[in-house]
Amino acid sequence: MVEHTDEAIRAYVAPGGRVEPSRLVNLPTLVMPELGDGEPQIARVGRIENLVLSGSDYRFRFVPNPAVPEIAITQIEAAAQHLGITDWEFVRTHWAVKDVDLYRVLNETVTGATPAPRAFRLPIEAPREADLVAVMMPFDARFDPVYEALDAAAADAGLRCHRADNIWVHDHIMDDLISLIWRARAVISDFTNKNANVFYETGIAHTLGRDVIQITQSVEDVPFDLRSIRSVPYLANGEGFLRLREQVADRLRDLVARSRVL
Repeated sequence: MVEHTDEAIRAYVAPGGRVEPSRLVNLPTLVMPELGDGEPQIARVGRIENLVLSGSDYRFRFVPNPAVPEIAITQIEAAAQHLGITDWEFVRTHWAVKDVDLYRVLNETVTGATPAPRAFRLPIEAPREADLVAVMMPFDARFDPVYEALDAAAADAGLRCHRADNIWVHDHIMDDLISLIWRARAVISDFTNKNANVFYETGIAHTLGRDVIQITQSVEDVPFDLRSIRSVPYLANGEGFLRLREQVADRLRDLVARSRVL
């Protein structure tokens, strides 16, 4: 563990000589086998989740990035210098942490430029936050009680909730929206009143592979293409908000439980 890792990085990821899982999970990760004979060998790029120490072994779940195809080990060998990988590392099973921008190096030296949106930039350097729920809804005070119910539902499931107007990190609100969706474990979209912005943001969330919980005060407000996906209907009153909280909390608990099993 953390062999072939610079001392400064080792001190950060393994303070006191013991690996701190929270400093490794969600980092951009390259996974590949040792070099050997037989079938052509491939590497995958993604992230690590659920890293735990079990006895003397570390167990984890690797989540491949669907936007990055499998990479031949020979291509990784050719880019080894740019990735900070030495020859010995190709024949040694270990986990190294490198001071390298993995996606930039792969795009420039291995895979070539990958398709990317032109209207905004994806913050691929930002890790996914396993306890973050993003809420997409109209910026309208009438939806404040709805958000309060969703915030409570997230808390009931052991998660935390944000919507874009709660955040001001970038000058452009679109950058904050994309960052929120990118980092989120799940997205809740309120289709009430057929808000065009919510539809657009939901499409981005689907494209990025986020779990989306659809809610609405009227099923007629759900776009035809999305009616095949279950939505949570609710009434805009005290009883309706309580029921919405219960249903969304149940769904969030299911998503959390499923991620632990996977």
